[in-house]
Amino acid sequence: MSPAKSQIEMPAATPNPLALVFGDDDLAVKLRAKQIFTEWSVELGGMDHEIIEATASNSGDALTVLGKLREALNTLPFFGGGKVVWLRDCNFLGEDRTASAAAVTETLAEVSEELKNFQWQNVRLLISAGKVDKRKTFFKTLDKIGTVELFAAWSLDDKDWADRAQIAARNALKVRQKDISREALMELMQRAGSSARQLENEVEKLCVSIGGRNKIELADVTQICPLNKSARAFALGDALGDRNLPALLKCLDEELWEIRAKINKDKSEIGLLYGLTTKVRALLFLKEMMREGWIKEPRDYNSFKAQLERVPADKMPAEKKFNPLATNPYVLYKALPQVRKYTSSELVNALEVLLRCNQRLVSSGLDEALVLQQALVQIVTPSPVAA
Repeated sequence: MSPAKSQIEMPAATPNPLALVFGDDDLAVKLRAKQIFTEWSVELGGMDHEIIEATASNSGDALTVLGKLREALNTLPFFGGGKVVWLRDCNFLGEDRTASAAAVTETLAEVSEELKNFQWQNVRLLISAGKVDKRKTFFKTLDKIGTVELFAAWSLDDKDWADRAQIAARNALKVRQKDISREALMELMQRAGSSARQLENEVEKLCVSIGGRNKIELADVTQICPLNKSARAFALGDALGDRNLPALLKCLDEELWEIRAKINKDKSEIGLLYGLTTKVRALLFLKEMMREGWIKEPRDYNSFKAQLERVPADKMPAEKKFNPLATNPYVLYKALPQVRKYTSSELVNALEVLLRCNQRLVSSGLDEALVLQQALVQIVTPSPVAA
């Protein structure tokens, strides 16, 4: 049994003979589906349980999979006893081109009717999938006559994602009889981002790399775990907060390369500027909240969240994008040590520098990289007054 199972608290086995397990948290979906398949197989006994790989690249593949499903459901167990059919990793129940093909839609509707009238007796059907369109007949049928379980992935927009990731990481480490320092755990969460699967993979790598040593330290995480996509998105702002000019210019070069290579069409120079502005604004708000005594140096992330909840809401800006309480608490917690690296006047000046940078990017024909570099150098270089 994989130790990853302990990371997710699984519900009891479903009593229905038909179950759909789906969601964008692919690790949780995989573990839950495997749990159901194992429990059903033991309960029914027999040796005729069947797994149908349901990943289709086109409508023809999808129709072939559905043909195998029909055949499996209507084939009696050769050795007697019961039979479990697992339609595994089905990827044509959503809204993509394959799922929207007329032939696939019609066949799924036919299968829906067959499932309604099917004599289950000692036969059970398990379907595991990623995205599922809840508006379609097939889903509505499964929801009506079977058990449907959704496993949504963590999102950086969810205020509790860091709590869930922290619990998952500690559970995965506990199974492997390892411990981790607070700083290392925070860095691990940032590098793994909101992906449960990535977090599990990084925990496994760390435990193997430290060998017989019991505790994972910050240096282990920085050496072993790469920055994932979401973590790289915060790297530029973190380098600015750390006042680390070499790291800042390196991150900027990497971001600009992605923009010019069109690797990520959602990125732009203006978008980078807005992200940096948000970072500086968060640092300024944190400094002011500390000055007011609303926030003090916390023991850990949970105590920081408790302090945030006690901050007077009526003292904050009404507009959400200017309100620090609307920001993910984990982002603010990570920025807290960086507040001491700037004075209030330096942060106010940084906002003015970024405003001028915005004007130059929009109205001048200067090279965007040069404009951004000049602004960042001006911000992180200590002013004579501060020195």
